[in-house]
Amino acid sequence: MATYDGLFDALGLRAWCDQGADSGPMSMADLLAKTKGDKAAEISAWDLPFPSLDALHKACSAIPQSRDLTQGLETGFLGIRDALRVVIDPLSQPLSWMLQDMLWLMTQTPWWIVMPVLFAITWFVTRSWKIVGFIAVMLGLLAFVDHYHEAMQTLAIIFVCAFVCVLLGVPIGIAMSRNDKLQRFVIPILDMLQTLPPFVYLIPLIFLFSVTEPKLYGIAIILYAIVPVVRLTDLGIRLVDKDVIEAADAFGMTNRQKLFGVQIPLALPNIMAGVNQTIMMSLAMVVIASLVSAPGLGVLVLRGIRNLELGVGLVAGFGIVVLAIALDRVTKASLARIDASQASR
Repeated sequence: MATYDGLFDALGLRAWCDQGADSGPMSMADLLAKTKGDKAAEISAWDLPFPSLDALHKACSAIPQSRDLTQGLETGFLGIRDALRVVIDPLSQPLSWMLQDMLWLMTQTPWWIVMPVLFAITWFVTRSWKIVGFIAVMLGLLAFVDHYHEAMQTLAIIFVCAFVCVLLGVPIGIAMSRNDKLQRFVIPILDMLQTLPPFVYLIPLIFLFSVTEPKLYGIAIILYAIVPVVRLTDLGIRLVDKDVIEAADAFGMTNRQKLFGVQIPLALPNIMAGVNQTIMMSLAMVVIASLVSAPGLGVLVLRGIRNLELGVGLVAGFGIVVLAIALDRVTKASLARIDASQASR
């Protein structure tokens, strides 16, 4: 006799419960419970199980089990998978092309061209020879231990995914700052994206795309990393001094002029802080995305875990730390330049 049999009997639902009873042979556990008689029903309050689906199913077979719920979710997702592919495939295909082209560009171009270009970009963004020298040392160190190819693959993925995050996240953050209803709608979605374990992003995408498609890991990285730039863009524009907005209104500026001439320049430090966090989160997700064929240093980390190759995993992990430090220094230096230029006005 199940624990909650008496509950369904008291509610007069026994006939409904018996409608879903299985007419097949009884299991050994059920036979043992039946031979024990009422002794099996004598359960102390200390041992009373929580009325979960499985516990209630033992007393009333008409109630589904937990596995029925999970199987129902899987069946429902597989039922709409083809329709989702029709919509998502064309929208996400440019992401695959961007990743493929950037990976080819970063890995097939000779190192003596790629590295000076990266140094030039660093100088343009930071205007600091110290940062350029630091980046040169970091990349030289990775190349010295024969991790240059994997480091370029990782950088290519980061560049594309961070660019897409900024391209999508900044307009979303601006729209949220100008519409309170939209903000209330988007905030729970951002909370969900920020709290979901990184591995969960891969589960539905594996069913939607082939493992060989770059957009599989690209979408996972973007969903994981886009949250900071959206939040901080919204926050930065909302923190613009109202007196400045009133002064802009007094000069007769339109909403578009206020946005691009006042709000975005003043919110730029917060936006750049969001870009910095987005880049860091993209780099963290690259390692997990290596489980679904994302190339780069994450593959070597995964190899070290799978084959118990301690040295390979540690050196690749150190390479990821080196890239993280380098990217962090560049973005923070550019943020310091923005703060200094605004303070001098």
